[in-house]
Amino acid sequence: MHGQQAPALEAHDPTERRSQPDAQRAAGPGRGFRPDVEGLRAVAVGVVLLYHAGVPLISGGYVGVDVFFVISGFLITGLLVRELERSGRISLTGFYARRARRLLPSTAVVLAAVALLAWLLMSPVERKTVAKDLAAAALYVVNWQQASLAVDYSALGAEASPVQHFWSLAVEEQFYLVWPLLIIAIGWWCTRRGGKAVRPRLAVALGAIAVASFAYSVHLTQQEAGAAYFSTFTRGWELAVGGLVALVPADAWRRLPGRLAGGLALAGLAAIAVAAFGFSDETPFPGSAAALPVLGAAAIIAAGAAAQDTAGAKLLGTAPMRYVGRISYSWYLWHWPAVAFATVKWPGITTAQLAVVVAASWVPAALTHKLVENPVRVSRALAPVGRGLVLGLACTAAGALLGWLTWATVPTMKLADPSQALGAAALQDSTKVQESASVLSPLPEDADADEGAVYGNGCHAGQRDTEAEGCVYGDKKSDTTVALFGDSHAAQFSPALITIAEERGWRLLVLTKSACTPAKVTIYNRQYERDYTECDDWRASAVERIAAEKADLVLVGNRDDQAAMRGGDKLDGDDNTAALRDGMAATLRELKENGADVTAFADIPYPPQDIPSCVSGATDQLTDCAFPLREGLGYEQVTTEAAKRTGVDVIDLGPELCPGGTCPAVIGNVIVYRAGEHITETYMQTLTGWLNDQLPESVG
Repeated sequence: MHGQQAPALEAHDPTERRSQPDAQRAAGPGRGFRPDVEGLRAVAVGVVLLYHAGVPLISGGYVGVDVFFVISGFLITGLLVRELERSGRISLTGFYARRARRLLPSTAVVLAAVALLAWLLMSPVERKTVAKDLAAAALYVVNWQQASLAVDYSALGAEASPVQHFWSLAVEEQFYLVWPLLIIAIGWWCTRRGGKAVRPRLAVALGAIAVASFAYSVHLTQQEAGAAYFSTFTRGWELAVGGLVALVPADAWRRLPGRLAGGLALAGLAAIAVAAFGFSDETPFPGSAAALPVLGAAAIIAAGAAAQDTAGAKLLGTAPMRYVGRISYSWYLWHWPAVAFATVKWPGITTAQLAVVVAASWVPAALTHKLVENPVRVSRALAPVGRGLVLGLACTAAGALLGWLTWATVPTMKLADPSQALGAAALQDSTKVQESASVLSPLPEDADADEGAVYGNGCHAGQRDTEAEGCVYGDKKSDTTVALFGDSHAAQFSPALITIAEERGWRLLVLTKSACTPAKVTIYNRQYERDYTECDDWRASAVERIAAEKADLVLVGNRDDQAAMRGGDKLDGDDNTAALRDGMAATLRELKENGADVTAFADIPYPPQDIPSCVSGATDQLTDCAFPLREGLGYEQVTTEAAKRTGVDVIDLGPELCPGGTCPAVIGNVIVYRAGEHITETYMQTLTGWLNDQLPESVG
C-alpha cells in the first residue's frame, strides 16, 4: 500500500546555480550552490521512477519520498533562518510568493493535462473520482483524502488516480504553513530575551517535533500502516531532521575531518541503497524503517556541508546527476499520470512497456521545466510579492475549477423505475447477456453506496471493532433465531434475508465485520498491513454470542481469497489454502456443536474489473463488461471445501449471477456488482424469492 508514491520535488533557492566562482565551493548549509544536494534529488526521484517502472530490484524505491522530505526540511529551514538572522524578520508573503512561483504553474499545467486525459480515456465513474482528486490536489489536502481511504496504489487501473502522487507535496505545504510561524515566534521570543541565539532554540523546538512525530509514526504504522503513510503527523519528523542539519552552523560542519565527511557521505548513500533495494511493499512503513533513508539523506547533506571534494559529493555532483535533479520536480509531476493513464489504456501492460512509459514522461517533464517552471521562476514581471501571490491563487483556483468542470461534465443516465429494474427476474425469460441499457438501477455513480440497511444502520462492524454487537431484524420477539455471520461477503445477503425474516417471522441476528473471515485463523489486514487481531477477538465474541442466543440456523459467508498469517508472515500457495480451509472447518464444527443448523454461502465470482465504472462507459455494449464464470472463480473455494468436510449445506449464488457460464454486468437493467466483488443491494433484493427457496423449510 505504502510504496507507490513519490515525493513532491521542489526547486528551492539553495541548489540553484550561482554565477560567483566561490559559490560552488561554499560548504555551509544552504550557502551557495550545492551540486551534491542537486544530485541527491536525482537519487531520490531516480529510485521512485525505477520503482514505478516495475524494475524488480528496486522493491523499496518508495523511500525516495523520505529523501526528499529531508532535503526540503534542510533547504527551507536554511532559507528562513538566514533571512531571520540577516534582517531580523521573515516575510511570510515573500516566502509564499516564492513557493507559488516555483511550484504552482507546473502543477496547474499537469492538472489540466490530467483533466483532459481523464475526459479522453476514462469512464464517467472514473472521471468523477478524478474530479474529487483534482480538487484535493489543488487545495493540498489530497494526503488526508488518501489517508482516509488507505488506498492500495499497487492496484492500478480504476483505483490508480493520476494525481495521487500530490499527497507528498500536500504534506510539505502543510508543514510549511506551520514552520515559518514557529520560527517567527521563536525569533520574537529571542529578541525579547535580549537577543539570545535563535538556532539553539529552534533546534530544541525541531527536536521535540521530530521526537513526537517519529514516536507517532512508529505507533500508527503498527496500527494502521495505510493511513500512517500519508499523514503529515507521521512525516513531520523527516522534514524536521533536514531542518536540524540546516541549523548546525556552517563552521561547525567544516570542522569535520575530510575522511570522516567522505565516509559519512558514502554511508548515507549506502543507507538509501539498502532501503531502496532491501525494502518492499511488505515492509511496515514509514514507522521505524523510515529512519534508514532519512538518516542516510541527512548524512549526505551534512557531509557535503563539511566538504565538497569527497567521493560521494563528486558522484552526486556529476553533470548527469545534476541534470536529473534539476528537472526532478517536473519529471515527478508527469511520470505518475503517465503510469496511471497507460494502465487505463492498456490494462495488460508489461513491466518493459511500463518502463518505456516512465522514460517517455521525461519529454513533457523537460518541456515543462524549460517552458514553464524556469521562465516563471526567473520572471522579473512576477518577482513582486503581490504578483507572485496572485499567480499562486490563480493556479490553485484553476486546479479546483478543473475538478469542478470534470465533475460537472460527466454524463449520467436515467434511473430505472421499479417496473424496469427486473434484476434476476429477467433470467426467467432469457439467460442471454444484456447488451445495452437506457435506464439502470442503481446508477453507476451510485452503485458503490448501494449496500443495504446493515451499513446504513451501522450494524456492519468496522475493522477496529472487537465486540460482536450486531443488529436484530425481522420479528424481534420470535422464538426462531437465524444468525448471519461473516464478513462483507455475508453482509451482502442481508437485504434479501431481512425481507425473508419478516415474511417467515424470524428474529434475524446480523453479525458481520469488515474484512473479517469467520474462519478460525489469523489473517493479514490489507489496510493495517499486519495481523488482523481485531478480527480474532470479534470472531470469538460472535461465536459466543451465537451460542448464547441459541440460534436455530447460522448462515455463514466469507471472502475466500484471504492471506493467513503464521508467526507474523503471510502464507501462500497450498499452505495458505490449508490454513484457511482448516480454520473455516473449525468454525463450522464449533457452530454445529453449539446446537445450530449451519448453512454456508459459496463465495461469489470475482469480476476482473470495476463493474460500475465499466458499465458507465459501455451502456451500448454491456457485453464488454461481462466475464467468464471460470475467470471469476480464480481462487481456492475454501468455504465450499470446508462445508463439504463438515457436512454443512452450501448455497451457491453462481448460477444466478452467471447463467450459462457468463457473468453479466447488468441483469434486467440492474447493475450486479458494486465495490469490487460485492453484490448491489438492488440486485440482491431481486434474488429474495430464489434465496428463500434455498433456505431450510424447517426453520420458521
